Amino acid sequence: MVHTRTAGRIAIAAALLTAVAVVPAAASTTSSASSSAAHPPAPSKSGSPEVAYNRVADFYGSYIDAGYGEGGVAGGKLSTALRNFYLTPQLRKHLAAWEARNHADGVLRAQNVPRAWKVTPVDSGMGHTWSTVRLTWGSPRHPSYTYLDVQSDLATKKISGIREARR
Repeated sequence: MVHTRTAGRIAIAAALLTAVAVVPAAASTTSSASSSAAHPPAPSKSGSPEVAYNRVADFYGSYIDAGYGEGGVAGGKLSTALRNFYLTPQLRKHLAAWEARNHADGVLRAQNVPRAWKVTPVDSGMGHTWSTVRLTWGSPRHPSYTYLDVQSDLATKKISGIREARR
């Protein structure tokens, strides 16, 4: 009877050890397959300084970030440096006049900073290209949007015009 119990225990232990070795391998295969389906890869961003609308996206992303960091956009050191780098001198002059008339930031056409932005290429011709910039305002549950038409010079890739979108 002692030998039967020992043999039974050995058989159960062997079965458990085999199961322990097989289950994690199967579980890791299943969990990695199901986790990739349940959790898609993180989004990535890319761009090129050769593409005008990428530069518009880079500008608006940096400008909005500067607005959050500087407590408002117009007039901060970083926002001014970004304007000097990305915008043509003629546009900077035009924006200064617009801002004096409207008491708002001319790049955003607003008095505060949006919570998100999206840039979409639209059309090119005659040495220029146009992008549409969508600015997102309000809460995530109740967003509102404003749209801007942004013109870029194809030769310099600098932003040469900003206006409210014609919708």
